[in-house]
Amino acid sequence: MMKKTVLKKSIVIVNLILIAQYCTAQWYDPEKVNKKAFNLSEKAYTAATDGKYAEAITLYNKALTIEPKYVDVYLSIAGIYAELKQYDSSVATFEKSFLLDSVYTETYYLPYSISLAGTGKFDKALNAANRFLMISYLNEQSKRAGRYRKSIYEFALEHERKYPVKNYVFAPQNLGDSVNSKYSEYYPSLTIENNNIVFTRRIDDDEDFYESNLTANKWDLSKPLSGKVNTIYREGAENISQDGEMLVFAADYPQGQTQGSFDLYVSYKTKTGWSEAENLGPLVNTDYWESSPCISPDKRDIYFSSLRPDGYGGADIWVTHRLPNGKWSRPENLGDSINTEGNEGCPFIYSDNQTLFFNSNGQKGYGQSDLFFSKKINDSIWSAPQNLGYPINTIDEEGSLVVASDGSTAYYASDRSDSRGGLDLYSFQLREDMRPPKTLWVKGKVFDSKTKNGLPSNIELTDINTRRVITKIQTDEDGNYLATLPVGKEYAFNVNRKGYLFFSENYDLNNNRDTTFTADIPLQPIEAGAKIVLKNIFFDSKKTELKPESISELNRLIQLMNDNPKLVIQIAGHTDNVGKPADNLILSNGRATAVANYLLASRQIAKNRIQSKGFGETSPISDNNTDQGKAQNRRTELSVISN
Repeated sequence: MMKKTVLKKSIVIVNLILIAQYCTAQWYDPEKVNKKAFNLSEKAYTAATDGKYAEAITLYNKALTIEPKYVDVYLSIAGIYAELKQYDSSVATFEKSFLLDSVYTETYYLPYSISLAGTGKFDKALNAANRFLMISYLNEQSKRAGRYRKSIYEFALEHERKYPVKNYVFAPQNLGDSVNSKYSEYYPSLTIENNNIVFTRRIDDDEDFYESNLTANKWDLSKPLSGKVNTIYREGAENISQDGEMLVFAADYPQGQTQGSFDLYVSYKTKTGWSEAENLGPLVNTDYWESSPCISPDKRDIYFSSLRPDGYGGADIWVTHRLPNGKWSRPENLGDSINTEGNEGCPFIYSDNQTLFFNSNGQKGYGQSDLFFSKKINDSIWSAPQNLGYPINTIDEEGSLVVASDGSTAYYASDRSDSRGGLDLYSFQLREDMRPPKTLWVKGKVFDSKTKNGLPSNIELTDINTRRVITKIQTDEDGNYLATLPVGKEYAFNVNRKGYLFFSENYDLNNNRDTTFTADIPLQPIEAGAKIVLKNIFFDSKKTELKPESISELNRLIQLMNDNPKLVIQIAGHTDNVGKPADNLILSNGRATAVANYLLASRQIAKNRIQSKGFGETSPISDNNTDQGKAQNRRTELSVISN
């Protein structure tokens, strides 16, 4: 009976179901173990099953002082170390047991391989799994477990070959006692300036939101969010908007306030603290579980995870869009490039509004839920997810992750050895080859060019090279706006407002090293004599053919004419003073005509509403003695003739 009991319990400790057989070549016989040592091991087992691992290890070590070659005790200690994620100690203890009796312990090469993988030694883990699979008497369940682990180790090695780690040091830094406590902290969330962190803290069965501010590179003592957002019920999985004005989260409120078990809610920052939670409504929330929402930088989209049945299986990631009336649309599934038959969750849309981080146990990975990122190709298609790789991903469960606007600093929750208790918040540096682009904070004000009063408006930001709209922003009532943009590109800023000429400007952020970029936007009322430069109309040198990058601007001009059906305009072409004046006059006239012809070709605008004229080099707006001045003089203008 002694053999059967000890074997069964050591297997339970390592959390595996294996078929271990007596073989004639082994020397170890558990039935001949010293009875006092056996009794100590029984007490140790009871302590371990109660989660008292330190006490269990102490008792097991006492058993070893009596019976130094007690193989089952070594196996059980190795299993406890694995449970504690102390994989180096687990590996060393397994290896001691193998040295004592390689036959009796051969079925433990599979849990040994898992501990090896926990240390990142995937080549050795693969060898151990292969050795396990060579055992002739394994049952089918054990074979499946072995093949599964083998596939994981092969993936890890292939990932290392495909994305080799070069001088990368993974060294998570605990955010310290001001943020972390003896309770669990998780779901970190940052504002764009990275100086305010909001997170969930769980005390007993209650979850509430806390925040801390970064001052002089030190986090202040965390405190509960002020206002009405924290209640006696469970709130969690929050995400704060980049401007710090909006909070989306999941909550389990009582029946009558909710569509299902967990719903999505929004709260707004007010002068007296955070407002009472508002349910996102029956289009977004269902009878099923919805959680881990993340709001896009422009606050127009909310990504979240849901168990609703019309997905790909398990929990999927969905997105809902803000409608013109302020409500939220029926959610759209992100598709099978992101979602699998498994579970996907914890979506985080980075401040470039293009890079999505999330976790999944359905994509190929290291064993449980891994962290991935994907790039938005267009409004409905995402790139194939890329695993963040070891050591960010491990054989254990990986949860939520957010990335600061510098593109390199990441924050996540973990129960590492220096945890203050449960899960703590940590920061670390992402691998260079997996970093999204650095973003900067773009802010400014839209205002009437005459009265200087702020104007509530919509701003559209477009990548000039790809002609893709990167983000759309709604200003506040005073015309103020805040956005984030990746550096290293050129952008067109466009604003349309009824009764005003649209604003058009392009900015080169290729070499911007600042963290903030300010662009104030004056709008001119539509009246005779009003004039704007069409900054996003492009021609090649000495050519009159419109470049493709001009299309977005031209279409906005068509929209302006349609919105103001009595508007009559003149398109004027201008050049610098390089070349012969007569040639410049012909060139400018050809360019103005090209713009007018594009508008007429739309068949939406009557011919008598558009005039075109070239002025050559006769009307400079800057000095022709500098390259910058010449560039300003080469322009296409719109002027109002009548309205």
